Amino acid sequence: MIINNSLDEVKKRENALSIIKDWVLNKSRESLYDLTGLSGGFIASPSEINLLETYVGPAIFEEELQNVGIEHMGGEKVLPLNRTSSGILATILTLVDEGSNVVHYLAQLPAHPSIPRSCALVNANYSETDNFEEFSIPDNTSLVVVTGSTMDHKVIDLDNFKKVIEMAHERDIPVMVDDASGARLRTVVFNQPKACDLGADIAITSTDKLMPGPRGGLMSGREELIDNIKVKVNQFGLEAQPPAVLAMLNGIKNFNGDNLIKSFSRKDELFDLLNENFTYFKPTPTGVMIAPEDLAREISASHNLSDKDLAFVFSFILLKEHGIITIPPVSMPGASATIRFDLSTSDAFNLDLGDLNKKIVSSFNNLEKIVINEDKCREIVFTF
Repeated sequence: MIINNSLDEVKKRENALSIIKDWVLNKSRESLYDLTGLSGGFIASPSEINLLETYVGPAIFEEELQNVGIEHMGGEKVLPLNRTSSGILATILTLVDEGSNVVHYLAQLPAHPSIPRSCALVNANYSETDNFEEFSIPDNTSLVVVTGSTMDHKVIDLDNFKKVIEMAHERDIPVMVDDASGARLRTVVFNQPKACDLGADIAITSTDKLMPGPRGGLMSGREELIDNIKVKVNQFGLEAQPPAVLAMLNGIKNFNGDNLIKSFSRKDELFDLLNENFTYFKPTPTGVMIAPEDLAREISASHNLSDKDLAFVFSFILLKEHGIITIPPVSMPGASATIRFDLSTSDAFNLDLGDLNKKIVSSFNNLEKIVINEDKCREIVFTF
């Protein structure tokens, strides 16, 4: 095993960031391709930057964020956070009682790890399922959670979405929607309503996913709940700071759904190209992906690596040799190791898909050559 624990995941991320820094400094930013779908951005004018003081910034920008945030997310009020995970934690700290149940429905397991980890902090009983026929709400349930779009961009069925909300509200149980990428993916590509418009009490999105905003979170929902959650947010320092608030505001203003639509059409071209050499790549709404277990099925050489290790090594080869950033090298501990090539990013618009296909094939061929050497694989992941 190469990646054995959360510390290993932190160390591989540090190495990936060092590789990215070296690439930018010694080659160029233009030759680096962020295909994570999480590239985000920080849009700000010089005059706006001059207002980013501790108290002046929120005074100037938070009110306007209320307006554009509600338009983007729905709900009665929005709350900017330093991470989506922070909003999930604050919601669970506010609404979930010790010993009570939290039940979670999503289109495909597993859930984002921040949800069960937050439940563990309050000693709540947590369960999740992707089988709607098995979903139920037991007695003593404090919160129902729904994921709009999974970490691998599996989008929830709209009818099931509505039914889960109805089931919860029949029992007067609040519903929190983890809509990290779904707030845009569901609504733009799949024409689903906003989570709050469907009746969700709380919805949370990531402001760097499929939009040009910062790494942060934006929560929307019922004003009374938002206010109560905001107390916990401020108590534990989970609020977004002025620069992030400004970047969220401008990120939403500059969000262009047409980019998602374009990536939705381009992904078929890339998928067809990859199918000439591979069997187990799968399309996503905005690109293509290969899960760790499917990558293992593509490998013909004998080796002792785990499926996740293969994904980490493959993704580091893509980064080191071709400057292609995918999620596994830079992800936080517990994130999915699925390798996605997301075509909704600005970098992807400048990348010829035939050339991208050649880079993926070349990296895979190099992976097959080194999988028999575990020490070499470990060096690729951990050594700059």
